[in-house]
Amino acid sequence: MAKEITPRSEDYSQWYLDIVQKARMADNSPVRGCMVIKPHGFAIWERMRDAMDAMFKETGHVNAYFPLFIPKSFLSKEAAHVEGFAKECAVVTHYRLKNDPNGGGVIVDPEARLEEELIVRPTSETIIWNTYRDWIQSYRDLPILLNQWANVVRWEMRTRPFLRTTEFLWQEGHTAHATAEEAIAETEQMLDVYARFAEEWMAMPVVKGIKTPNERFAGAVETYCIEALMQDGKALQAGTSHFLGQNFAKAFDVQFLNKENQQEYVWATSWGASTRLIGGLIMTHSDDDGLVIPPKLAEIQVVIVPIPKPAPELTEAAEKIVAALRAKGVRVKIDNDDQNRPGFKFAEYEMIGIPVRLGLGMRDLAAGQVEVARRDTKEKSNVPLDTIADHVANLLDEIQQNLFDRAKAYRDAHITPANTWDEFVDILENKGGFVSAHWDGTTETEVAIKEQTKATIRCIPLDAKAEDGKCILTGKPSTRRVLFAKAY
Repeated sequence: MAKEITPRSEDYSQWYLDIVQKARMADNSPVRGCMVIKPHGFAIWERMRDAMDAMFKETGHVNAYFPLFIPKSFLSKEAAHVEGFAKECAVVTHYRLKNDPNGGGVIVDPEARLEEELIVRPTSETIIWNTYRDWIQSYRDLPILLNQWANVVRWEMRTRPFLRTTEFLWQEGHTAHATAEEAIAETEQMLDVYARFAEEWMAMPVVKGIKTPNERFAGAVETYCIEALMQDGKALQAGTSHFLGQNFAKAFDVQFLNKENQQEYVWATSWGASTRLIGGLIMTHSDDDGLVIPPKLAEIQVVIVPIPKPAPELTEAAEKIVAALRAKGVRVKIDNDDQNRPGFKFAEYEMIGIPVRLGLGMRDLAAGQVEVARRDTKEKSNVPLDTIADHVANLLDEIQQNLFDRAKAYRDAHITPANTWDEFVDILENKGGFVSAHWDGTTETEVAIKEQTKATIRCIPLDAKAEDGKCILTGKPSTRRVLFAKAY
């Protein structure tokens, strides 16, 4: 395996693309902006999916599935929603092909035009709330706590694997409630679930906050988010949870008979996270030697490499190590391939991010030890064979924590206050990261700052403290700081 990766310091964007390709994460597809997720990349998504799915179910949610195609008229019913997604929609207009009479293969049959065009799902609020109208009549039918795992299509102009693609995989939760208070509590609960997943599984520290009106999800009353910081100083929105109020219930006439025997519109939430998280994982932890995966998300946590090649004695010893590690819940494999030399294998496993590598040779066997190499720090040590299972199990926990601590230290060092416009611009241009600054609360100022610096308000942190100050652009009064950053 060729190891050369463009250094982050030279070209961060190309470094990212090199990691995606050379760590066997994804390939480009024949359809512009789409990707083929390869087994190694999909295995990470499966572990993300399974972990989040368990967390959703712990909080009372169940899974369902709704159609990929949405009647065009549905998107017209909620004005802000259609405006937010209109430019990204893929539209199905015909349902049949036929042979080209001129010998040009197949063509669209002009007689097979749909009476109503269908939108390929960009998000599912409309079709789900059309369904909820039939499911909800009384307060006894509430709450509905549904999630679906699906793909969506948003016709992006500028794409990058995992971070922004025309088609991507995700989950979208859609819940219905009898009261606003219950719906808001749901919105906040799911934000906490996302934050816990990001930090405990991805080892990626996040800031929890609220989006400004200008950055809200189309059709939402309030959008909560988690924001992470990548190694190049740009922010990444890693998950969102939306309080939808009664907007979609009113658009689709979803009413229920409350306990006072009065008709009332239902209160709604939606929340989602996608394969964009894989891009966040890559950019949070990886280095110039390849992918770095937190142990909790690694399909294979430990690989055993016989040195210089497999032999009966080494295989027997390796199998004993495998049994001991699996007894502790460690995901481990032996590389018994005798076609490639150990050095090639070491480079390959470093590239694809296996958290721990065990090197086992005849001398190691004679000495009753095994060489342990950790991917996060590149450190190596010799560990007695009779304690290797406990050592590796503890080491995986240590690596998981170290990756989080390392990322958090970087993030915390790149949250910088700015009190003047010059300070603000200097931090964005020369340091990067989050800039904590005052804003006068108007969309006009928010848009002007973005036009001049390409920085957006990532969120109003939930833990932001009251503080009198002046907007960095207009000098108008402000009561708290918000976080600005350039972002993906």
